[in-house]
Amino acid sequence: MNYRHAFHAGNVADCMKHALLVWLLRALAAKEKPFRVLDTHAGIGRYDLSAGEAERTGEWRRGIGRLLDVADGPLADYVALVREAGAPTAYPGSPALVRALLRPQDHLLACELHPEDVATLRALFRRDPQVAVHHRDGWEALKALTPFPERRGLVLVDPPFEQEGEFDRMAGGIALVSHRFRAAVQACWYPIKHRSPVRAFHTALRESGVRDLVAAELWLREPTDPGRLNGCGLLVANPPWRFEAEGGAILAALLARLGDGEPGQGWAMTRIAEE
Repeated sequence: MNYRHAFHAGNVADCMKHALLVWLLRALAAKEKPFRVLDTHAGIGRYDLSAGEAERTGEWRRGIGRLLDVADGPLADYVALVREAGAPTAYPGSPALVRALLRPQDHLLACELHPEDVATLRALFRRDPQVAVHHRDGWEALKALTPFPERRGLVLVDPPFEQEGEFDRMAGGIALVSHRFRAAVQACWYPIKHRSPVRAFHTALRESGVRDLVAAELWLREPTDPGRLNGCGLLVANPPWRFEAEGGAILAALLARLGDGEPGQGWAMTRIAEE
């Protein structure tokens, strides 16, 4: 509970995760039937990029700060939503992006464990009938809040990875939701510092028997330093049609804008388990 995302809002990891999240939500909205989103580690929903935390690290300048002039191509939808939310003064967290894309028949469940952050999140969505904010552990919410009554939707898992065992918890959570709620799209963010933990995570998923898994990854330098965030991934279970092709275009566009030409940078869209 020491992690505070305000220091990192709008960074490269946020851009990658949220650009793909926007695409996934658009894909869900392509069908008229209602859907629900569960955001297990929601944060405060909106971040002031001029505040001390964001200014102290300046991470947003290398992230969303390099994308704000994008007007077309694979990133245009995401960047337009971020500008509408107030960038470069403010950056929308995942709950705000989700809320911007909900139709009248859709709903958001946002979970946050940090007491100050959940209070801020509740204030943001006060009297919003389409959003329910829960002060609860996100891992516990996977069992408590699934399956959805709508029988379709997205589960976003984005833990801070400040504790040991997060990869194991994530693999277990994916298997749990897949068993309880096969129709759900799951999008699970993870850091890439070096390859060994990521390979073990992917192996655990293959051995779990969960089907239809794709890993979208972006790295800005060779992932060999365990003490440095060199890239990140989004593991997607039950991805919508064309996610691999169109998500790959998003990753390529992000690398073109955010990469500095360091050795070993790249992106990949890898199928971990077949349908």
